[in-house]
Amino acid sequence: MRFQTPLEPARLLRRYKRFLADIRLEADGREVVAHCANPGSMMGLAEPGMRIWVEPNDDPKKKLNYGWRLVDHGNGHFTGVDTGLPNRALKAVLEARAVPGLEGYGTVLPERKYGAGSRIDFLLQDKGLPDAYVEVKSVTLSRQPGLAEFPDSVTARGRKHLLELAEMARAGHRAVMLFLVQRTDCAEVTLAADIDPAYAAAFAAAQAAGVETICLGCAITPEAVEVAGPLRFTPAG
Repeated sequence: MRFQTPLEPARLLRRYKRFLADIRLEADGREVVAHCANPGSMMGLAEPGMRIWVEPNDDPKKKLNYGWRLVDHGNGHFTGVDTGLPNRALKAVLEARAVPGLEGYGTVLPERKYGAGSRIDFLLQDKGLPDAYVEVKSVTLSRQPGLAEFPDSVTARGRKHLLELAEMARAGHRAVMLFLVQRTDCAEVTLAADIDPAYAAAFAAAQAAGVETICLGCAITPEAVEVAGPLRFTPAG
């Protein structure tokens, strides 16, 4: 998925109130406020002085003229920080039948109600196949070289999703937890059990109930974020 407007490099001054960031544009040194489309902790990604990439806009309906999109780690590696982007990018890949393990499904229905007042990210259907309920999590945390981890903070909502996926599996449907790693410097995915032990326990119970795990990487540049190939999943130690 290509960015609608060419990104501009900047330096992060501070992130605050979850959705706001003070930044300094590299082009002219101006200090402006950018929207941060990420409600998570962003552990390791919001340190003052980091080089980032922001998307300018002139939309009068938007309060801020810049949106924070990437963290630049140097050496050609990036992390995507927009949590809304993965589902948009993944939808096109699912519709192209290009996700390993899910190629058989021709109907892709986003944001369908299920469970106890929840919405599944994608419901996949096709004749002769069980419905597939796919929950997508954006993964941006990495505390060891090459290893991505989820979650980066305690997530009661994430545990609820696992319980509901397990119920779908028990009912005879396919239930899939899909971790989409928005980093270019990781080849493996695991759970951050020390950050949220309850999530790790719920994940193990969901797997025992038949919930599947798929991990995909991303190819990220200041021009686009594209869903890439599978990554290895390693259970929490």
